[in-house]
Amino acid sequence: MINRELIRIKIVQLTYAYYQNGNKNMDAAEKELLFSLSKAYDLYNYLLDLMVAITQEERHRLDVLNQRAEREGTQPASPKFAFNKFAVQLEENKMLNEFLEDKKLTWKDDIEFIRKLCNQIEQSELYQEYMKTPETTYDDDRELWRRLYKMFIETNDDLDALLEEKSLYWNDDKEVVDTFVLKTIKRFDPKNKNKQELLPEWKDVEDKDFARKLFRSTILNADEYQHFMSEASRNWDFSRLAYMDVVIMQIAIAEMLTFPNIPVSVTINEYVELAKLYSTPRSGGYINGMLDSIARHLIDSGKMIKEMPERSERPERQPMGRNSQPTGRMRFVHHDAPAQAPQPEADGEDAQPADEQAPGDPEGQE
Repeated sequence: MINRELIRIKIVQLTYAYYQNGNKNMDAAEKELLFSLSKAYDLYNYLLDLMVAITQEERHRLDVLNQRAEREGTQPASPKFAFNKFAVQLEENKMLNEFLEDKKLTWKDDIEFIRKLCNQIEQSELYQEYMKTPETTYDDDRELWRRLYKMFIETNDDLDALLEEKSLYWNDDKEVVDTFVLKTIKRFDPKNKNKQELLPEWKDVEDKDFARKLFRSTILNADEYQHFMSEASRNWDFSRLAYMDVVIMQIAIAEMLTFPNIPVSVTINEYVELAKLYSTPRSGGYINGMLDSIARHLIDSGKMIKEMPERSERPERQPMGRNSQPTGRMRFVHHDAPAQAPQPEADGEDAQPADEQAPGDPEGQE
């Protein structure tokens, strides 16, 4: 489940935090990176279990309604939603139950939130139309939950606040993790019963190595990478560059030089998108131009063996003037002395969560 999009996001966050920590320790920082990635997998299982918790609350409500119907001699309530075929299969899933037991994850302490969510679902047109349908197939039941997830769980301010209280990591992770939960719903097959496989924490060892190597290269070669930035910024106002932009470009250069099989265009596109999310409104265009220049210099100087398309003729980009004011609270000040790893001047910018789908990762990640 942990793919390279999520890895890049975490490394941006952890690299930024690394330079804010006065007592820098590379081994401790790497452990924190891997721990933060593992927390994303916790969230994946926890959100799957949220559908189970809703189903169990609906089953309790069904019992109450049926007891009342029996006392009053009226028709019993429909069990369709409380025993939705997909939800029952998910509830019985061995991988999910073993993981939740091991991590001690449960929604039992959040029953008021679950009840509120059930009320919202029951009042929705989607739910009411489903309950009116005489017969539904497994595919119908699974599709209902896919749509309910997108409507009530994927975007839910109350849930976001609750998750942020439970873990500092989860608020930033949720948008990416939501895509994996939705993918899992679509993959469920009734033939697999309780042995349906969930997404693994890591697709393979290569992705875990990618995380370690990229983070270490970013930190250990910071001076060299910032020298490349300084050289490429002669026609730009590098002194006004937002601090987060320095961090993002440092990681992008590390990826270009450390992983020969990742095309330059993929790397640049990924970090331009991250700059749009985590830095100033102007950062995407600035970083795109800087990384393009740096990549061409690395290829021309023989430091990197990769291909890039010929430069297209386009109007010369206007440098950021000294009167322009970056919106981020951080600013990297460039000195004449040899470049050093960036040091923050303030408490840092508030990271914004990534969009559901950043540009695709052509290396074939889940």
